[in-house]
Amino acid sequence: MMNHRFDAIIMGAGPAGSTAAVLLARAGWSVALVEKQSFPRRKVCGECLAASNLPLLDALGIGAEFDASAGPELRQVALMQGARTFIADLPAADQPKRAWGRALGRETLDTLLLAQARASGAVVLQPWAVQALGGSVGNHSCEIRAIGSDQHEELQAPVLIAAHGSWEPLPTDRAERRLARQPGDLFAFKANFRHASLAPGLLPVLSFDGGYGGMVLADQGITTLACCIRQDRLEACRRLYPGLCAGDAVEAFLKASCHGVAQALGPAQREGAWLAAGPIDPGIRLRADDMLFRIGNAAGEAHPIIGEGMSMAMQSAWLLCAQLLRSAAPHDGLADTVWHSSVRRRYAAEWRRQFAPRLRLAATLAHLAMRPALTSPWLGLLGRWPALMTHGARRGGKVRCAISVDTASWLAAGASTRSTRPDAQ
Repeated sequence: MMNHRFDAIIMGAGPAGSTAAVLLARAGWSVALVEKQSFPRRKVCGECLAASNLPLLDALGIGAEFDASAGPELRQVALMQGARTFIADLPAADQPKRAWGRALGRETLDTLLLAQARASGAVVLQPWAVQALGGSVGNHSCEIRAIGSDQHEELQAPVLIAAHGSWEPLPTDRAERRLARQPGDLFAFKANFRHASLAPGLLPVLSFDGGYGGMVLADQGITTLACCIRQDRLEACRRLYPGLCAGDAVEAFLKASCHGVAQALGPAQREGAWLAAGPIDPGIRLRADDMLFRIGNAAGEAHPIIGEGMSMAMQSAWLLCAQLLRSAAPHDGLADTVWHSSVRRRYAAEWRRQFAPRLRLAATLAHLAMRPALTSPWLGLLGRWPALMTHGARRGGKVRCAISVDTASWLAAGASTRSTRPDAQ
């Protein structure tokens, strides 16, 4: 018989949701983790994980599996625009044995994290979809439906956490989604290739008229090509390559407009179909009038050009759980509205302090990358001072974690408010 009452309901089992489920379950909370898709599954989202996150994977219990499966260490960054390529070193994290980020397919990483959430005691409801939300702060109800059947259940919990992806809004948010497309809307595309000639350890950023993108050599010898492209540029690609599907037209356009892409994919064979989603909606989604807590893309999203999506997802989950567990013991005071308001305020302030600068930097870089005619005259600076790209990667969060070592150790050990805990960051 299904349990219907929990301390926390988490909606979405990606890196943010599964991380939060692990940490809260270890602390003694009863946790329901609701995910509508079956795993493993491919996603348009990126696959790079900065070195700053690797200690967090160790603390969650999947560090060894990540090390055994992920692609080569990412030691260099490149900017590819037209016929030109500029290469610089990526900054090393302050952990000599694991100083560099790596890439791992979401079908593998998400499955590892979800398995750890289940092993930690979370009740995993998959594939189940959220149908409706009700109740009030401290007394939430969540109606869910089993995918592929008419079975409905209603869950209840004092704490409700949104950890859904960019293109999977909650029922309460769906009315706010913009229905009419605009020429400047950005749509995301992603495909996997075998036998590409991209150098191991190189992380290229692509700059082209109307969009930006990236490539990376991930696990199992798979090279991923991903990009965001404006609606008007996408329509132009379809006209330029009539008869091709949208993904194939984008691929042809990238090969024609960026020498680095054509060179890397020359000997390659695509594995599987192109994935597409959008429009993307970068920005901060935390709201003062929220009744629930938001982590991952549900809290805020940076332009993918800096490759920090998974870092922000995981680290935001740690930030929220630190606030939840610092200020209330399990089963004691979780329904108190004053406590909810206090936790939400502190979490939002810490989230903005840690991540708002990344969003601003990503927005600036994205808009520059989409306008090669304006930036091309200045690219000579990168040839003279490639360290500018190294500095940009450091500013983008590649070596800095939002979670202190003490906080990570405390949470990973099964934090409770009755245990000795570190001060708030």
